[in-house]
Amino acid sequence: MKAATIRFVDAWVGVPACAVMTLWRWLFDRRDGRGPVRRVLFLKLVEQGATVLACPALRRAVERVGAENVFFLVLAENRPILDLVGLVPPENIVAVPTGGLWTTITGLLAAVRRLRRERIDGVFDFEFFARAPAVISYLTGAGRRVGYHRFHGDGPWRGDLLTHRLVYNPHMHTQPAMVAMVEALWQDPAGLPALDVPTGGEALAQFVPSAAEVERVAATIHRETPGRDVGRLVLLNANASDLLPLRRWESDRYLALARRLLGDFPDIHVAFTGAPSERPAVDALVAAVADPRCFSMAGRTTLRELMVLYCRADVLVTNDSGPAHFAALTPIEVVTLFGPETPRLFGVLGPRSHVIWKQLPCSPCVSAYNGRLSPCRDNLCMQAIGVEEVLGVVRGILERRGRSGV
Repeated sequence: MKAATIRFVDAWVGVPACAVMTLWRWLFDRRDGRGPVRRVLFLKLVEQGATVLACPALRRAVERVGAENVFFLVLAENRPILDLVGLVPPENIVAVPTGGLWTTITGLLAAVRRLRRERIDGVFDFEFFARAPAVISYLTGAGRRVGYHRFHGDGPWRGDLLTHRLVYNPHMHTQPAMVAMVEALWQDPAGLPALDVPTGGEALAQFVPSAAEVERVAATIHRETPGRDVGRLVLLNANASDLLPLRRWESDRYLALARRLLGDFPDIHVAFTGAPSERPAVDALVAAVADPRCFSMAGRTTLRELMVLYCRADVLVTNDSGPAHFAALTPIEVVTLFGPETPRLFGVLGPRSHVIWKQLPCSPCVSAYNGRLSPCRDNLCMQAIGVEEVLGVVRGILERRGRSGV
């Protein structure tokens, strides 16, 4: 679903829905948020990268109630990463179709009916201040509902539908913040938003491909590079999603970076990656590089095969988008280019993460408080990142890994 459609529905349908549900809760709902918790629901409709960040929180919930009692509501187009990490049983993933606005709305209603039958006790609303998820949380019938409340005016209004109301902390990375939300569900709601719970120490599980998957990806690489022996590999992900076009680093800079890498390192190949919808544009970019050691993998892999490709490669350079987080589940080194958002909240964690962020006075300009909208029409924050700077970081990684024999 397009970002503009999501925002339109959230504003024009979400506000009155929150108002009606809030009035109903005040007049007729006597639940106090202190009932037992046997079955829980995670609500994260969009952004597969954020789902990776949620993995430690998912593990906390599994430890609490068991995997068979953990459910996840997500848009169907964002389901693949959930299937890949394997923390939620496939039958417990409730995927909403996205073939258009009416299809999505009817899908959400069907999902709510399904979840009410499952007798969910607790809901984790991971969509920050979006209104539709708050309404969905309430409609599931769960007696405990935890999420962010605006309290004294910070963030969009979305009614009084939560039983466990937390303060959004713009100084805390999203990954431990999600863990804190899980722990909050078992706290006395009267004591919130004050919260003193452990949130650190969880590492992301690492993806391990099967031998058959490795062979399939090797065959795809061979097909795209006939007659060549592909050794060391650098991946470039040249596009950000439609959710935030301001995150894009221009294609001509990726083009220049590819040419410099191929010129400086005669033993490497460069592959451009991307979604199937990006295949024509990426193929044109590869053609513009005009080097037999540069090829396209855009649209040529499943998500699992893309993960195998990450295991195969040395470095990934990408805008701030889902692939940066997917790659964190593999041994690859990730160079992420940040601009309108901050890596202090959304960056990949761990020693293999390398962030380039210019920290202009106007950056970050999007946040949970403003619905991730920005008045900016000229992303100087991304334009300020030069090819030479990115090349220097990638060169250092390649040289270090070459010396260590990785």
